[in-house]
Parts: sequence; structure tokens; C-alpha cells
Amino acid sequence: MKNNSILLVGLFFILSHVSCAQKENTPPIKTPSELTYTTELVVPDVEVPWGMVFMPNGSLLYTEKEGKLIRFQYGKKHEISGLPETYVRGQGGLMGIALHPDFEQNKRIYFSMATANADKSGGNTALYSATLLGNSLQDVLLLYKAVPDTKKGVHFGSRIVFDAAGYLYFSIGDRGQRDVNPQDITRDNGKIYRLHDDGSIPTDNPFVGVANAKEAIFSYGHRNPQGLVIHPETGALWEHEHGPKGGDEINIIEAGKNYGWPKITYGKNYSGTSITKNRSLPGMEQPFYYWVPSIAASGMAFVTGNKYPDWKGDLLVGSLKKTYLERLHIRNNKVVVREKIADGIGRVRDVIIGPYGFIYLAVEFEGIYRIKPN
Repeated sequence: MKNNSILLVGLFFILSHVSCAQKENTPPIKTPSELTYTTELVVPDVEVPWGMVFMPNGSLLYTEKEGKLIRFQYGKKHEISGLPETYVRGQGGLMGIALHPDFEQNKRIYFSMATANADKSGGNTALYSATLLGNSLQDVLLLYKAVPDTKKGVHFGSRIVFDAAGYLYFSIGDRGQRDVNPQDITRDNGKIYRLHDDGSIPTDNPFVGVANAKEAIFSYGHRNPQGLVIHPETGALWEHEHGPKGGDEINIIEAGKNYGWPKITYGKNYSGTSITKNRSLPGMEQPFYYWVPSIAASGMAFVTGNKYPDWKGDLLVGSLKKTYLERLHIRNNKVVVREKIADGIGRVRDVIIGPYGFIYLAVEFEGIYRIKPN
């Protein structure tokens, strides 16, 4: 276990934004800034925390991949009963979590998890809602289940977010079937979906009325989206997804748009062979930003409030592969500065802004940390 209070100095490095015609530059090292911070372990001894959210009373809800929902309050962990059975396979398990916008009144929560078919010979990502009463779930409802089930253990997604109008968005990865799922709107997987809070499909979804289409789809052509957040100023939906070997992407999601996977990509197969020579094609969106090499992006948040005045408005992205939190400073619609925060802390699975504006990190096989500016 890492020291509960590690003095870290933010290490800045500048990176020119990579356009579709440029190769990524090696970031030059810049003199460390004056800003220092400490990392404080808040929730210890967590194996694979996946998603987390703070409740209005200040207690923390977080999911563990193996199928546990935990409420942490006053230094104690309380396991929530009433979860459906989790299909734990490969990258799949209990994943994203969100509160209903009117949680204080209705106590509804939303969570995504891999669920199995009847004979447990395969599974896929599903979205549920439930009423949280004390330490138990009541009135558990299945809102959406991707089909078909498969034994593949990769690319389940899955994050959940509400926008200001109350629409619910969630992500599901391509489930390792890149050549059939992401580009086909008649099939689930490799998509961002939009629903009403009760699971019904909005009538203005982009593929409502299209023959055989999955009408819950909001955008398509995605590989494995594990970051989803609403921009605090513009209200736009931002997403990031794992690329293959290289080509992790940040996208600004718009209704009905095709984000290209696997027809266009900046990555390669893990073997180093080419997936496609195409970096762009008509009718397919370019990423707002991409990483080469990949960082295995997971979790996503914009810095709000005044706790970190030099970071306000910046985008935070967790890195599973590189074991740090990445801060992206955006100016004139381009990433102009990258900073490694808590470098070497471990596999950062999620990042959120908590009460009083503090940044919280969920780190695999470590726990949940808070970043405190000095």
C-alpha cells in the first residue's frame, strides 16, 4: 500500500495538438511548476474499483468489478444488497454508476454491468435502475440489455451520465467483434445510447423509424468507451475510448454521427500489423484528440470550482497503462498542455470531482484517493 500522503510535484510537458495530418510529437519536458499537492488514501483495500459517485449526504457509492456495490461513509464500508447477478468475465463485471438528477427525492440510481444469458454460456452489457433505501436496492429494473450474448471477455464499456435535460447516456464497447458491430446500427455494441430515465427511447433519437435500427443508439463507430462526461459550460457530451495499439481517442459526441471504428483509426493491431491505411473517410468524424502510444484511458472529468485554480476547466483522464492521471489543458479547441498527476500511483480506473471540488481517483488494487492542493 502506498503512503497515505505522498508529496508530488506536477510535471508539465507541452504537446502540440495532433491534427489528422500530423504525427504525435514527443512531449518536451518543462520545469516543474510551483504547484504541489498530496495524495490522500480515503478508501483503502479495494481490488478493482470501477465507477464512483458521491451522494448528497457526502457518502461515496462505488462499484467493484467482481460484483459489489459499496457505500462508504464515516470511514466504514457498507455493502449494498439486491444487485442482480454479475457476469464476471475478462474485462466485464459491475461497472458504471450514476445518480438520478432528482436522487434526493426519488433515491434512484443507475448502474451498468455484464449479465449472462440463461445457461451462462455468454453475456453482454446491461443497464439497470433501482431505488436505494439504506443499504439495499429495491424495485430493480432492467432498462437495456445489449444482444447477442458472447463468451468474449473484452470491450464491455461502460459509463453512464445524465445531461441537463435529463436524458441518460451510456456506452457499450464493440465486444471484440469490430468487423460486425460498431458500423452496423441494426446491431448493439460499439455504440453510445440515449434513453429517458425510465428506459424508454426518446422520439428524437437519430435512428428512430429507421428500418431494423436499434433506436436507442445515439452515436456509433466506437471501440471501447470508458469515459463519458457532460462539459460543464457547453453541455456537450464528451467521450473517450480505448484504441488498439495506439489511437485512444477523445470525441465530442453528436447525434447520429459515425466515429469511424474500425474503418478509420490511428492505431494498429497489438501484433503491430495494420488495421487499415485510412485515417479519415467521408462521413466519419475525426477525434478531438488522440494518443499514440495509447495510455489506456479510463474515467473522465472536467475540473470545476476553485480548489485547483490553475487547472479549472481542464480535462482529467485516468491512465490504466501508464499509471497516472493526465490533465489536458485546452485552448482554442486544441490540447496545448499535458500534465502527469500522481505519476506511478497505479492503474487509474476512474476520476470524479467530489464534494468541495476535490479530485478523487479510483486506483486498482489500492483504493480511492483524494488529491489535495497544498
